[in-house]
Amino acid sequence: MSRIGKKPIEIPGSVTVTIDSHKVSVKGPLGEDSLSVLGGVKVEKENNLLTVQIENENDKQQQAYHGLFRTLINNMVVGVSAGFIKEMEIIGVGYRAIQQGKDVQFQLGFSHPIVFAAPDGITLEVTEATKFKVKGFNKEKVGQVAADIRKLRPPEPYKGKGIRYKNENVRKKAGKTGKK
Repeated sequence: MSRIGKKPIEIPGSVTVTIDSHKVSVKGPLGEDSLSVLGGVKVEKENNLLTVQIENENDKQQQAYHGLFRTLINNMVVGVSAGFIKEMEIIGVGYRAIQQGKDVQFQLGFSHPIVFAAPDGITLEVTEATKFKVKGFNKEKVGQVAADIRKLRPPEPYKGKGIRYKNENVRKKAGKTGKK
């Protein structure tokens, strides 16, 4: 059995969870999310605790799903109650982000500014000209949007210029040595 799968999930008071056969729906102050659970995995609710169980303990596939679905459901509960944040920073002379309503305009050394539209359920917040946050209740979506923004100008290995996650360590390469 999965060590992670055995742990019960605590449901905060502001969150409601409904289980319909193979579908788990979670609703909280920040949003609403749902997940379809595959066969062989059962989710049970007792008071303010959720437990994930598998039917056959000898089936390798069900053992793998045990921890996976427990983590996915826990991420939904945490997301609708507290939310997820990815902090990012922009390094480079003249590189900056400007808030335009829900969207963010990036100036990243190209001949044109890039406007990044925030998808549904995601909030983009510029805190400084070179720092911004990606917020949302769906952990997968927050991570994907942050990765898409990072792709606009990934950090380059010589000077480290570009968009990176906060506290990301970018390995720098030595530059060319001159002719002796």
